[in-house]
Amino acid sequence: MPEREGYEIKKEQEKVILVGVSERDGDDGVDSLEELSQLARTAGAVVTGTVIQKMESIHPATYVGSGKLEEIRDLIWEQEATGIICDDELTPAQLRNMEQILDTKIMDRTLLILDIFAARAKTSEGKIQVELAQLKYRLSRLTGLGRSLSRLGGGIGTRGPGEKKLEMDRRLINHRMAQLNRELKDVVKHREVTRSQRMKGHIRTAAIVGYTNAGKSTLLNTLTGADVYEEDQLFATLDPTTRLLVLPDKQQILLTDTVGFIRKLPHHLVDAFKSTLEEAKYADFILHVVDASNPQWDKQMYIVYDTLGRLGVKDKKVITLFNKWDCSNREEIYRDFRADETLHISAKTKEGLDSLEALLARMLREDKIRIEHLVPYDQAGKIQQIRKYGELLTEEYREDGIWVEAYVPAGMEQVLVKG
Repeated sequence: MPEREGYEIKKEQEKVILVGVSERDGDDGVDSLEELSQLARTAGAVVTGTVIQKMESIHPATYVGSGKLEEIRDLIWEQEATGIICDDELTPAQLRNMEQILDTKIMDRTLLILDIFAARAKTSEGKIQVELAQLKYRLSRLTGLGRSLSRLGGGIGTRGPGEKKLEMDRRLINHRMAQLNRELKDVVKHREVTRSQRMKGHIRTAAIVGYTNAGKSTLLNTLTGADVYEEDQLFATLDPTTRLLVLPDKQQILLTDTVGFIRKLPHHLVDAFKSTLEEAKYADFILHVVDASNPQWDKQMYIVYDTLGRLGVKDKKVITLFNKWDCSNREEIYRDFRADETLHISAKTKEGLDSLEALLARMLREDKIRIEHLVPYDQAGKIQQIRKYGELLTEEYREDGIWVEAYVPAGMEQVLVKG
């Protein structure tokens, strides 16, 4: 049998034009389009132009007006662009109509974010969640995506399961989604078991939340040596990581790094990543990391709180950390009226991290109960429990037992005193 001839497949870099709509004066349309540009570069595309149209509302049939579409078509030809990316999630009708008029690849913000997530997912859970979100997106657009999905050769929007499902109909997609949901349920059960074990262990937890690229992973790495991937780019890390932080006074707290938030976070992702994002819902504390060097820090802070509200995260003690303090405008006033405590830090240079550890130690102690108790020698194992889950202040060996003074988690004092 003759050898099969080998072919070298060269991945062509996509050249895209960004399109957005500004619905009112003073909105964040320009800022959102700048963020879309960062997302496009993260996905590996080259941005060759941007178009923004001021309209009272997004056009229900073509996203932008017909005149603006003519302008975009000319720009595509001039820049030799391979496609456009719209700054909002398009309906199937908008997608189909724009593709017919412009005769080019049409993508939207949601598809772009899904593509980046597909490239970032490393764990089996992350891959399941991304594929599930992609399939939900495609299911509602089987007719509208026609030509975009039929293009071969890779590119934005085809990573992950996309390129495998060009001919897939609704029945096959629904079958695959059912299978993924079953797999995700098993993962969620495992996560719930892990979470309940943590609660039984009396170790308090803190979820690190914040806008994407605010420095959450850097903070976790600096505090715990977690060795989580960190890079100055959007969604550098996707899969959550939990690490134990031992404070200077020997108290312990579990820190969990979560997925970064962003403007117009697709509801497909919120639904698919609910089990991951809910780490914040079950945490005892929220460490809200804000990029103080970003001119839009206050708007990003609002988006984080809005997303936490969508997840049902409420009644939590919040510590807001204005990060990248070494690169910020120190004359500006940084405030968060929703937070219980605020600190200025730099996770990279370690500035302010001593204050953070002292604050965490104080807050942990506030949630504990002080006990003074004589532990019989035949129950000396309880001392180790205090060391592990509480804060041992005094340990005095007497004839009739061991006298201890300590702070222990609420509920544990009954076990120690009566058990």
